[in-house]
Amino acid sequence: MAEIITIGIFLAALCICIIGKVQILYALIFGLFCFTGYSIYEGNSIKVTMGMLWKGVAKVKTILIVFALIGLLTAVWRAGGTIPFILYHAISIIQPRIFVLCTFLLCCVMSFLTGTSFGTASTMGVICMMLSNSAGLNPLLTGGAVLSGIFFGDRCSPMSSSAQLVCALTKTDIYENIKGMTKTSIVPLIFTCIFYVFAAKTGGLNIVDTSSAELFSKSFNLEWITVIPAILILLLAILHIDVKYAMGISILTGCIICLTIQGFTVSKLISCLIFGYQAPDNPRLALLLNGGGLVSMFRVGAIVTISSSYSGIFSQTKLLNGVRSLIQKISRYITSFGGAVVIAIFFSGISCNQTLAVIITEQMSSDLYTDKKELAMVLENTAIVIAPLIPWSIAGAVPITTIGATSGCLIYAVYLYALPIWNFIITLLHTRIDIRDKFIKSSI
Repeated sequence: MAEIITIGIFLAALCICIIGKVQILYALIFGLFCFTGYSIYEGNSIKVTMGMLWKGVAKVKTILIVFALIGLLTAVWRAGGTIPFILYHAISIIQPRIFVLCTFLLCCVMSFLTGTSFGTASTMGVICMMLSNSAGLNPLLTGGAVLSGIFFGDRCSPMSSSAQLVCALTKTDIYENIKGMTKTSIVPLIFTCIFYVFAAKTGGLNIVDTSSAELFSKSFNLEWITVIPAILILLLAILHIDVKYAMGISILTGCIICLTIQGFTVSKLISCLIFGYQAPDNPRLALLLNGGGLVSMFRVGAIVTISSSYSGIFSQTKLLNGVRSLIQKISRYITSFGGAVVIAIFFSGISCNQTLAVIITEQMSSDLYTDKKELAMVLENTAIVIAPLIPWSIAGAVPITTIGATSGCLIYAVYLYALPIWNFIITLLHTRIDIRDKFIKSSI
């Protein structure tokens, strides 16, 4: 009974925050007190309970360093001209007749390079939506392509905070995970590309508006050297250099470019690294590029820290035993992967944020999978891509608002559907083959 009351109070707090449009962080802080209170009610001392909380946070302490590096990187890539360089040339290669496919692929590339879905939505996503709206194309279809693309990199970029979170929870290697993610996403990726080619009605788009490209060329020195920080990230990733060192080298290179190519002063660069890039007296450029910086990662860092502290209590108390038992029963009928999908949908809906959904899905699925690498793939193919499909979740609502679309575009976020569906089909086929082989052996 105490378990139901505790979870119910937490869910009520989440609902109040959603309805009142209050930051979800406050509900998470309230949840921290709820779950701490439950642990003490169960007979654990305050010291033991604090130990549980710390054990949960300890799982992701390394990722907090990565978050700081991501904040610095996204700022220096903006200020140094790396992102403007990529956007400038991306706009020039867009093919009008396959505009929606180009939107998806460009957002894939940008999100993989930056590792941020929100950052890609606010740059490449905004530009693609501007071009789409000016051409009179279906905004839902274009919006869906943007969402599919921005979460491509959020799932598999070595700089993605989500991918790093999965590594921290499962204690796996980011580059090994990327290999696995590539294998499990080939068919969904091809299917998504084919869908956007045939679903798009691009007859009215004959000319691509290049005004955004001109804006970048006037505001930045776009010499080829400005793209070196991005090239270094890709090169060092191929060489399997620790992502923290790779990002550090890219940041240092970007800082040098800011000082020598873009004409930054040392004080201006330091301010940019801490508070993010701020476009000087240009509202349109500010709309497209402002952001990044150490401060920009404080909120997501707080969310991850608080959410991860829950996992210590979840794993060492009986709070989620009832849910865990139910999931195990369901998994017997719909496979372990199907059970993970159910967990991801349910907890993405009630937690309203991707981080907590991933952490709880890992907690609930750890009993279903003994192989950590396999568990990491399950998380990447369920909670990571399912959370954005929940209309009221931060993961989906923020990018949709950023690009000026409506929640209806979720229907066309095909890649986010294709990944879990395809992997569920594969798991189902493998399960049936295993059952058939066991039946044949028992009959001999």
